[in-house]
Amino acid sequence: MAFVESIVERVREVTGDQRVALHEPSLKGNELAYVTECIQTGWVSSVGAFVDRFERDLAHYTGSAHAVVVSNGTSALQIALHLSGVVANDEVLVPALSFVATANAVRHNGAWPHFVDSELRTLGVDPAALDRYLETIAERRDDLLFNRRTGRRISAIVPMHTFGHPVDMPALSEVTNRYGIAIIEDAAESLGSFLDGRHTGNVGRCATLSFNGNKIVTTGGGGAIITNDAALAKRAKHLTTTAKQPHAWAFFHDEVAYNFRLPNLNAAMGCAQLERIESFIEAKRKLAQRYERAFAGLDGASLYLERPGTRVNYWLQTLILGPEQAAQRDEVLKATNAAGLMTRPVWDLLSTLPMYRGCPSAPLPVAEDLAQRIVNLPSSPQLVGAV
Repeated sequence: MAFVESIVERVREVTGDQRVALHEPSLKGNELAYVTECIQTGWVSSVGAFVDRFERDLAHYTGSAHAVVVSNGTSALQIALHLSGVVANDEVLVPALSFVATANAVRHNGAWPHFVDSELRTLGVDPAALDRYLETIAERRDDLLFNRRTGRRISAIVPMHTFGHPVDMPALSEVTNRYGIAIIEDAAESLGSFLDGRHTGNVGRCATLSFNGNKIVTTGGGGAIITNDAALAKRAKHLTTTAKQPHAWAFFHDEVAYNFRLPNLNAAMGCAQLERIESFIEAKRKLAQRYERAFAGLDGASLYLERPGTRVNYWLQTLILGPEQAAQRDEVLKATNAAGLMTRPVWDLLSTLPMYRGCPSAPLPVAEDLAQRIVNLPSSPQLVGAV
């Protein structure tokens, strides 16, 4: 118990003597003013000045040519997969260590998640392990890639930037380019994270963002597709707006589509939040430094820090228990939460969930190990002062 008690004490050194949530939004900017403007003008639904502005601001901040805002991150990923050529009965490579929405979006397109391993260096897809695995199970037919074990086409991969830490995208791109696999980046957790000076989400054909209430920037609920492909952006907006052809009064829809657009009310919040994103990230980076100091010298646990060449948003502060301490993870979670310190484990591996147990999977030694050793710590930017 000394190890568990030490973790509680060290988290308290950072958070102070208070009950703290895992991650709370900070709504002290122009959120109220902008939302009030929507209400006063009557522009509260999926069309309005704040929708247009939020898309422009997101594109500018991420360095992408286009942004299309939608109802949530899952719908963004569903559309992004569809527009990247994923069709029913395809297989899409997905990290087993990810939030369930990554796999759900694949199934919403009628395709099958095919789980792959992660690496400790990034917490994301391991390009070297993926390359070795594809050598054993993949084969080319008519310039397409197939899983020789299932007979299904492997059409795409969805690397997810876990807790804001970028995947090794140059190495992954080298592998996927050789095999002809489309990349759709799941950047739901990495708004504000950069790899070699480039914002996450700009390597694949498109990427997706999430603005859920616990994300670094929130619209209450919402998401976005970012892309440098003008035709894809145009199609994304069309499909997420019920495929309605523009007209002054007629309601002509030219294909089966989706009502996935983000309301102006939510976009107003997003504009206000994005104005302050750098202050959020600065606070969260200071918080990481405080946790790093607090856990210095503790045998059996260490804070997961950004690697050279990255600038990480530290969306969730992440403690990695040593292999010998993995058996105490649940005791750490129980003790911290009992002390009013909201911590959580990483997600159950997607390959273990009942609806996905029969899906194809690579060996997952690293993901299985990490799933037993990760503890997310209180991560709100307010913990370092007024933000």
